[in-house]
Amino acid sequence: MSYAIIGFGKIGQALARAFARSGIEVSVATTREPESFASAAAAIGPTIIPKKLAEAVKADVVFLAVRFESHQDVAKALSTWQGKTIVDVTNAYGVPPEELGGQASSRVVAQAFTGARLVKGFNHLAAAVLDQDPAVHGGRRVVFLASDDDGAAAEIGALAENLGFSPIKLGGLSEGGLLVQARGNSWGQLIFKDLVKFD
Repeated sequence: MSYAIIGFGKIGQALARAFARSGIEVSVATTREPESFASAAAAIGPTIIPKKLAEAVKADVVFLAVRFESHQDVAKALSTWQGKTIVDVTNAYGVPPEELGGQASSRVVAQAFTGARLVKGFNHLAAAVLDQDPAVHGGRRVVFLASDDDGAAAEIGALAENLGFSPIKLGGLSEGGLLVQARGNSWGQLIFKDLVKFD
């Protein structure tokens, strides 16, 4: 299984650090040339591989850690996303609900990535919190996942556990997805809730 993070801002770098802590290799890419962020990637660790966008999107699992407004630019990198899993880490805060056609923002993202299985996840924590070791006081930090594809949710749930998090599945995008999304000037009820699960 190969992994990529598209977007290397605060959230993208926090995700990269989670992969580095677990020793899991991940490609990182932006719309810029890889040389422009190679030193930042190297500072995180040797398993963080800077690539061109066209190369990074060949991964099996692609974390979308860009601004919501940029998701369509990333979607154009491939003609079909068949067989891939997209983890939607975007937040559509400030995007009017009418621009989303009254849908959950993840549904709009899913429509752009033709053929992909989409999981909404890892977006409810602020970058500074996501950046921290998920092992907290003997428990594990929670990440919420929502998807209309149970298989994809299970796959990303297993990855979340490998990264040290405790995944909690919220159901489909139209129900659970609404709990962890932003749109207009409102945040979903679970956004910014920093929870820890004790086994």
